[in-house]
Amino acid sequence: MFHGDIREVRGKFRTDGQVLIRKPRIKAEETIGRIECSVSGQAKRHGLSRDPRVHAMVEAADLIIGIDAGTSVMKAVAFTLAGRQIASASVRNTYRTGEDGAVTQSLDQTWLDCTRALRGLAEKVEGLAKRTAAIAVTGQGDGTWLVGAENRPAGDAWLWLDARAAPTVERLAAADADRVRFSATGTGLNTCQQGTQLAHMDQYFPELLAEAETAMHCKDWLYLNLTGIRATDPSEVSFTFGNFRTRRYDDDVLAALGLTHRRSLLPEVIEGTQTVHPLTAEAAAASGLVAGTPVCLGYVDMVMTALGAGVRSEGRNAACSAIGSTGVHLLAKPVGDVVLNAERTGYVITLPIPGIVTQVQTNMGATINLDWLLQLGVDLLGEFGIPVGLDEMITRIDPWFAESRPGNILYHPYISEAGERGPFVNARARANFTGLASRHRYPDLVRAVVEGLGMATRDCYAAMGALPPELRISGGAARSVALRGTLAAALGAPVRVSSREEAGAAGASMMAAVAIGAYRTMDDCIADWVTPELGTAEPPAPQGTERMTRLFAAYSDVRRGIAPAWDILAAH
Repeated sequence: MFHGDIREVRGKFRTDGQVLIRKPRIKAEETIGRIECSVSGQAKRHGLSRDPRVHAMVEAADLIIGIDAGTSVMKAVAFTLAGRQIASASVRNTYRTGEDGAVTQSLDQTWLDCTRALRGLAEKVEGLAKRTAAIAVTGQGDGTWLVGAENRPAGDAWLWLDARAAPTVERLAAADADRVRFSATGTGLNTCQQGTQLAHMDQYFPELLAEAETAMHCKDWLYLNLTGIRATDPSEVSFTFGNFRTRRYDDDVLAALGLTHRRSLLPEVIEGTQTVHPLTAEAAAASGLVAGTPVCLGYVDMVMTALGAGVRSEGRNAACSAIGSTGVHLLAKPVGDVVLNAERTGYVITLPIPGIVTQVQTNMGATINLDWLLQLGVDLLGEFGIPVGLDEMITRIDPWFAESRPGNILYHPYISEAGERGPFVNARARANFTGLASRHRYPDLVRAVVEGLGMATRDCYAAMGALPPELRISGGAARSVALRGTLAAALGAPVRVSSREEAGAAGASMMAAVAIGAYRTMDDCIADWVTPELGTAEPPAPQGTERMTRLFAAYSDVRRGIAPAWDILAAH
């Protein structure tokens, strides 16, 4: 681990401006010091140090800026080289929806919002530009961001929320070739993905592709604006157009998607822990930062968030769940341990650690199930002239859970109008209670819904193979004692809460810390950035695990047995 000065960085530079950072000679000391880079004449000729202020990488460069371009918010976060978050700034994201299922976003506005977030961060951190040792960028995954001549947008981006590719998904999923594609990517087809969106455009909107030279993702577009380089990362490649075993594009996958003739749209793949590019003079002027500052292309935000929240620590793989409006469940494992399910659902996404990937399952509705139940209480009290807000009801979840007695009520948390997507895909799936009796009251329903979230989490992890030995959780719901205890019991494993505030930006920044040589490996970086943020392990109560295991058997039976009824209900 690095706890001192980086005395020298010797780079290897290509004529296209790409900078391959070799690990520097490091002298370990007690505290984080300054970074100095001796830039060779060859480096200066290729643009790493166009600004004289960067000739020595600026005296006191002790921060990394992580950019996380989410669906709702664009964030810029400053971290020390040891991983302490010191400030953040954000700009609300904007996108447009259409009656045909379209969800689009302006590429130019996205870049403008990024520069606004960076300038907002500078207002909070004195001397930010001179103190920045590196910039890292991650962002929302999937979606299609088309770039044309002179690096200009070839239309608005199709976001991962865009539903227009649904008929193409059905057509491709029914073809025999999809088994080959799934075997390579480990990822089920859905409308979110760039592969299915490009296939849909190719058939129904060829004029969009006629103007396009490169198909990018959100973070790739920002990286292009920061560095002038068209590229993507191994994580996006592995679950969309490639093979998670090789981290490269796969010809069989392209053929299965019907996109062999569109191969030229796919950008170069770079590994952000090994390769950085200098911030251009134009991007420096727009962002207020220093030209030549190294920029790291992070992996997709899902795995960056998991990395920052503890999907791996102390050199060991773990599981990480983010319990928010939806439930996102990731399990880190060696490539050889990946278990692909018969339903062809989920994702396999690489981590920036050699030979390690994450298997991912996401259930459509998590805390929105609780919101629905609590809103019923708000509405009923309102009928009697008692004004109560949803936030007040949320504070009652743990007390109500504690007041109720463990029983045999099952709740399947498919409250989303979009049905379910993990570990099975069924747009017609709907929520239901099973096992109600006349003695049950509102606190019993609250318990059942919380336990339903635990069952859904177990369902997702079970689809990936063996249940994890420990679970790390993040998201606002992690503050609930009831939910933490339920998750521990449902999985039969201890739960630890990550206190990391901006885990996505942290994950990308960790990659940058390795790229510039502040740490030798990702595991060394994790020891400083992640492990100290993990709370004490909360083991499951033995009797709780036994009960939840028994109930899960019934939960699974009901879920499979009721599916035909969903079809009947959807038809009327």
